Amino acid sequence: MSQTSTTDPGSPPAGARRRHPSLRLVVAGLTVLALPGAANAQEDPVLLEGFVITASPVPRPLSAVASYVTVLEGSDLRARGISHVAEALGEVPGLVVVRSGSFGSVTSLFFRGSESDHTKVLVDGVPVNQNGGSFDYSGLLMEDVERIEVVRGPSSALFGSDAIGGVIHVVTRRGRGPLQAGARLSGGSFGRLDWGVDVGAGSEKSDFAITVNRASGDGLLEFNNEFHNTVLSGSVRHRPDSLTLLQVTGRYADRAYHFPTDFAGNIVDRNAHTFADEVTAGLDASRFLSGSFQLQGRASFYDFAGGTDDQSDSPADTLGAYAFSSLDDFRRLVGDVRGHWFAGDEIVVTGGAEIESERQRSTSESSSEWGPSSSDDTYERLNLAGYAHVVGQWSRGSMNAGLRYEDNEQFGDFTTMQIGGTYRPFSSGPALRGSVGTGFKEPTFFEAFSTSVFALGNPDLRPEKSRAWEVGLDQTLGPAVIALTYFDQVFEDLIQYTGTPALPDGPNYYNVAKASSRGVEAGLTVPFRALDLSAGYTYLRTEVLDSGFDEGEGAVFVEGQPLLRRPQHQGSLAAAWRLGPHRVMADARYVGARSDRDFSQFPAEPVELEAYGLVGAGAELRVLAPGGGRPETVLTFRAENLLDEAYQEVFGFTAPGRAFYVGLRVGTGRR
Repeated sequence: MSQTSTTDPGSPPAGARRRHPSLRLVVAGLTVLALPGAANAQEDPVLLEGFVITASPVPRPLSAVASYVTVLEGSDLRARGISHVAEALGEVPGLVVVRSGSFGSVTSLFFRGSESDHTKVLVDGVPVNQNGGSFDYSGLLMEDVERIEVVRGPSSALFGSDAIGGVIHVVTRRGRGPLQAGARLSGGSFGRLDWGVDVGAGSEKSDFAITVNRASGDGLLEFNNEFHNTVLSGSVRHRPDSLTLLQVTGRYADRAYHFPTDFAGNIVDRNAHTFADEVTAGLDASRFLSGSFQLQGRASFYDFAGGTDDQSDSPADTLGAYAFSSLDDFRRLVGDVRGHWFAGDEIVVTGGAEIESERQRSTSESSSEWGPSSSDDTYERLNLAGYAHVVGQWSRGSMNAGLRYEDNEQFGDFTTMQIGGTYRPFSSGPALRGSVGTGFKEPTFFEAFSTSVFALGNPDLRPEKSRAWEVGLDQTLGPAVIALTYFDQVFEDLIQYTGTPALPDGPNYYNVAKASSRGVEAGLTVPFRALDLSAGYTYLRTEVLDSGFDEGEGAVFVEGQPLLRRPQHQGSLAAAWRLGPHRVMADARYVGARSDRDFSQFPAEPVELEAYGLVGAGAELRVLAPGGGRPETVLTFRAENLLDEAYQEVFGFTAPGRAFYVGLRVGTGRR
């Protein structure tokens, strides 16, 4: 735990210093954190271990958070050779990561059994979900990541739409201390070549950081399956005085993935590829107006431009010598203003308002034996929200309660809530926690307004929604920490497509399906001398409660059956040994059997994906210590799927086999 200097400009005003110690940490944290994206500056008081910035409107100690939260440190993950955020999330209890084939292919996540578009994703506090909640995790690289916070359970009372299953917040690097710079290069199996450079610095008054990273490879297939992903990110923060913080964050990502297969894994076209460009920007400002009141403001921007490109080629391809291209350009602007009132010694009251504007333009062009065709559609909607939250913390417990009201231009009013608390009966005993909440996800523009021949949208769609509760306990046994959680969640008004509308010329999308998920999550961390050990296990049981229209042989929702691609059992184990300046790592992951569908045929036949286990290992060897003008030089080694397990995360798509990677990292500071 770091110490806070009395001269630190991030310290709270004098009036706040006389408050309860735990609350004082929160106040100090707010001064330098401004909003969730503003974490991790030089000597920040809240860079105290165990603080989280996502699960509450104010930074809170992990022990005071009612939901089950996992915090992944970027430096630890990079030391293990993990290059993508999706790889790290695959080890988190309650999460199932699914990749549709080769490196760079669409990567989805199922959070406690929820749908893949039911997770709110933030990068430095900026929402990066596309319209309707979808997000492709293949574009998130580990090299520019400071930490990842994983918050389970419905969180729409805090974050609005899409936060049905939980929230994932990726915080990028911040500058610290004197000017530091680093570079890295790694490569290995499947033509993988990754490189990156970074520079940053930080003082008590200002800090900055800039990173550039690129990942590329040949893919798993013998032809035209390469991918690339380039990411530029940066942040600048300035504290003009002890009461004020200003911050600007930005991120640009450019990626392309060549996919000669269709959605069922069959080779259909040898020159087709997908592409995506993303721009993320956030502007934050925070100021204490008095010893008991802080005002915060945020403006954020997100732009996603992605689609497919398939130029005409040889009739030898399955799809023939036809061309097809599509582009979705989605933009989101968000403005948020909130105030924090520190009422008494233990209570923080937060109130705020938010305005969100979404715009999407979808275009396509194609040629076939029936002649050319094209489409060009533009959709827009506006959302207004108001919210209020109360957070309290005492010596043996804590509480939080929140309410959020939405007024959406498309579907009207919607209200969500969240209540939780923690309690430790005895100073050395287990800490009990529990929470209940609701969440929602707005319909996509396509589901609401499409005019396609085979997909007519329904403007009367309601949001998909969930209600959930969880109880858990955390117990410290020496250096070990054990977390055990039971959760229960119901999803209602799930939007479903039907090819046979109830009415002639009626829409193809309806709020009809209903499902449940319940289970147990267990986590263990053991930092012991030279050994760091972590383990996780999830038992998950999902069930379709109402199949709606989808009742046929190839149905995705089958009443009484589990949801697709959700394993009942999943576990992970990771260990790291410190040998002086060196580290040796090993990890293992088990994913149980899952149900799926064979979408290469119609109707799609039910299939079962076999259970699989993966074993990996790595090493980080410091060959040159810093000092005397010399940079630190580190060799890295990583082996994945050592047992060469043959498995599929999606039916029809082969996953990578055994792979080896070696790298070199040079830098002037801790990276």
